[in-house]
Amino acid sequence: MAEISISQPPLPSRAAPLRVWTALRRYPLIPIIIMLVVLVIPAIFANWVAPHSARVGSLSNRLVPPAWVEAEGEGIFAKPGGTWVHPFGTDEQGRDILSRIIYGARVSLIVAVVSILLAGITGTILGLMAGYFGGNVDHLIMRLVDIALSIPAILLALVLAVALGPSFQTVIIVIVSIFWSRYARLVRGEALRLKSQDFVARARVAGASNARIIARHIFPNVTNTIIVLATLEVGQVILLEATLSFLGAGLPKPTPAWGLMVASGRGLIVTAWWVAAFPCVAIVLAVLSMNLMGDWLRDKLDPKLRNL
Repeated sequence: MAEISISQPPLPSRAAPLRVWTALRRYPLIPIIIMLVVLVIPAIFANWVAPHSARVGSLSNRLVPPAWVEAEGEGIFAKPGGTWVHPFGTDEQGRDILSRIIYGARVSLIVAVVSILLAGITGTILGLMAGYFGGNVDHLIMRLVDIALSIPAILLALVLAVALGPSFQTVIIVIVSIFWSRYARLVRGEALRLKSQDFVARARVAGASNARIIARHIFPNVTNTIIVLATLEVGQVILLEATLSFLGAGLPKPTPAWGLMVASGRGLIVTAWWVAAFPCVAIVLAVLSMNLMGDWLRDKLDPKLRNL
């Protein structure tokens, strides 16, 4: 009589989770999580994530401490405790700190995207022209780069704030006028190297115009450099925007900007530390995560830029 063998299903291999973990370790998971939680998700879904209005408060809820702070004292000297209705507490006008931080992420991300996009386009075009054409064009553009790099950003922002008033446009003008030169200088160096390559010479012999050579042969080879530089500068732009708003030369009140929140809480640092502390933490986490992401992209896309 033939024996009947019953095959059992194969046991789940322990190698599969290990392979998944090994694949995930190639990516900067912690910076990505911090970036999503602190900057990207709050900026995109602020209307749904924020528990309260970022601009409207109640004086009856003025300077409520964070939820984990317990009440202290008795009688007229009693200090109220926190409540989970306002997890991070409220400011001097009774506005929810958490909601203002969430909407502040949207403000910081919009400023960073718009200013880096404008600065990148301007600097890339001028850098390609300077590197490819050389001669007087190169000298003129590089002297403009030297002038832009020598202008103190804070001083320029204060002058424009007096002339134009604190506004979103003022912040964008300041950031673009400073940051375009970094793209121009870096792209110019790459264009100088690429224009002497054989594929550019063959395109020139084949009758390609200068515009076609720049657009089809040189620009695609500098895109990795531009992406790396743009990622590294997101954190710098966020920090600069917060600094300008802190000094009163950036976004006007009552915009829920992180720099404005720190400025409004600096006089309350002893009695209501949370008004300034939590926006500072948000700035640090956002800038740190973007810098780490930029370092990772630099190593992956263009290892030659490790000294950038």
